[in-house]
Amino acid sequence: MQAAEMIEIWRGGRCESLHFGHAVVCDTDGVVEAWGAPNEVIFPRSSCKMVQALPLVESGAADAAGLSERQLALACASHSGAAMHVEAVGDWLKALDLGEEDLRCGCHMPRDKDENRRLTCSDTEPDQRHNNCSGKHAGFLTLNRHLGGGAEYVEVDHPVQIAAKAAFEEVTGETSPGFGIDGCSAPNHACSLQGLARGMARFADPGGDRRGQAMRRLVEAMRKYPEMVAGEGRACTTLMRAMRGRVAVKTGAEGVFVAILPEQGLGVAVKALDGATRASEAAITALLVHLGVLDAKDPVVSALLTGPVRNWRGIVTGEMRTAKGFPD
Repeated sequence: MQAAEMIEIWRGGRCESLHFGHAVVCDTDGVVEAWGAPNEVIFPRSSCKMVQALPLVESGAADAAGLSERQLALACASHSGAAMHVEAVGDWLKALDLGEEDLRCGCHMPRDKDENRRLTCSDTEPDQRHNNCSGKHAGFLTLNRHLGGGAEYVEVDHPVQIAAKAAFEEVTGETSPGFGIDGCSAPNHACSLQGLARGMARFADPGGDRRGQAMRRLVEAMRKYPEMVAGEGRACTTLMRAMRGRVAVKTGAEGVFVAILPEQGLGVAVKALDGATRASEAAITALLVHLGVLDAKDPVVSALLTGPVRNWRGIVTGEMRTAKGFPD
């Protein structure tokens, strides 16, 4: 099956751009709805951070370290590097008697405008706490302390990454065909889009065993602290707020987006073929409306999907639309 037409950009009465991709809705038994090729193999990138955080919780490491719900949300985050994120990661490391230098995620300028401006105007370099994955890495360090592994916890044969891979394959129900190195230097294991959606369905409808309890805790943390998962003005945060904590969502680089719908017991996974974030954000928004968990009249829908495209003078120059048949 070929990729489906998902999102259109119109200007002057013509379709100027067209985003193709794949999308899957699953319950724990399998595919409920699909567009494009549900078996397409992808890298989930940061959309699977809650899966990578599972060993942190189910091993007992999170409780041994006294982690809060806010910190569990941060472990699943691709945060904006705002002051609240940087300080939270710093406090977490300090509680472990570790420092910024123990992280292995690298550093980049923060996406948060206020923190970016502060660094720029003070001629201060960012550090690894500003990395959008630093919360995940603080979680890795917490698990590593519990497991007694070496300092290079991002190596694929390190106990932390062995545990993360095992959780990933068990949750997706697939043997990963391989891995790539993510932007934060940690291994990112490939799976089918269907496997990713099925994994999210398992988070939506977890059992009562140790893993199920860990899944439930991570989802509850994300829904309770959406600002820690991304940041002000970011799609993950604004979508979760708009749905009033009923659904957890998570973006990933290169056009990946997932959703966890506990009330329906459903998981959703989207991959924009061209890797465009605007396409994955629009597609997940359309699917959340389609599934009845997001009000089509909510301002976030206009912001991410249906609103007009404006130029630098504020003049309306076009619009974004869902392609015919997506979603049905």
